[in-house]
Amino acid sequence: MTDRPIDVLDKAKGKKVIIKLKNGEEVTGTLKALDLHLNLWLEEAEVSKSDVKIRLGNVLVRGDTIVYASPV
Repeated sequence: MTDRPIDVLDKAKGKKVIIKLKNGEEVTGTLKALDLHLNLWLEEAEVSKSDVKIRLGNVLVRGDTIVYASPV
């Protein structure tokens, strides 16, 4: 049986993930928690804006702003 996408992310807790947002930005960080709405809690998060990385620290990314999320 294949895993559902949320199961794959659940198994990625404690690992680095990449998230593409609807506004075109990409956020990377260590996944600490998630819920069924795909709200993701990241630690040591960074956002990439036109070849510049901005450190964000701890963030909560709302699930309705996510295009895709994947373990790195």
